[in-house]
Amino acid sequence: MIDLYTWATPNGWKVSATLEELELPYSVKPIDISTGIQKESEYVAINPNGRIPAIVDHDANGLTIFESGAIMLYLAEKTGKLIPDNAKDRYNVIQWLMFQMGGVGPMQGQANVFTRFFPEKIPAAIERYQNETRRLYGVLDAQLSEHEFLAGNYSIADIANWSWVRIHNFAGVNLDEFEGLKRWHEQLEARPALARGAAIPHETNFNKPERGNIAIEKGFVA
Repeated sequence: MIDLYTWATPNGWKVSATLEELELPYSVKPIDISTGIQKESEYVAINPNGRIPAIVDHDANGLTIFESGAIMLYLAEKTGKLIPDNAKDRYNVIQWLMFQMGGVGPMQGQANVFTRFFPEKIPAAIERYQNETRRLYGVLDAQLSEHEFLAGNYSIADIANWSWVRIHNFAGVNLDEFEGLKRWHEQLEARPALARGAAIPHETNFNKPERGNIAIEKGFVA
């Protein structure tokens, strides 16, 4: 059994959606990041960075892993699914996973903060991070205009990027100009396993044009 320590954020969804796609048994341990519980010693012993998500795999002698991308790689390798065996295709998946980790997540996360949560509106910061998010979306769009999925077959790379793209509205970015990305986004939104993963540990409406549950505040980008 795997314990999943998580909350309703894109990085959290990356892992819960992967677990759902792989049909692995897991137990949800909600970490309400609006309370600061993720900084307490009991959780920091699991994730030294004091963020979500993290897992403990009791079927692997209590192996503990933090960082969403590392967890996704571990789960894919554990099952032999959602990542290819051969080096060329494997690293094609990994590079698109790292594209999300190093680009889409950080830049869109800042767009979220400056658009929604920062105590004062700073137009230059909002414009910077929304524009960089659009640029990164353009890279995804170019790939998805020529391929059904990001790296050949459906993989953890798709799950990782989808988890952020699905809340494009929250960052103030529209998908209408990205035909390939929009097609892919709608295709993945229709996957039952991803829908289940995005409801862990609770449902949100962050991906809707109009939404009201803004109570998570700055911790949302964790």
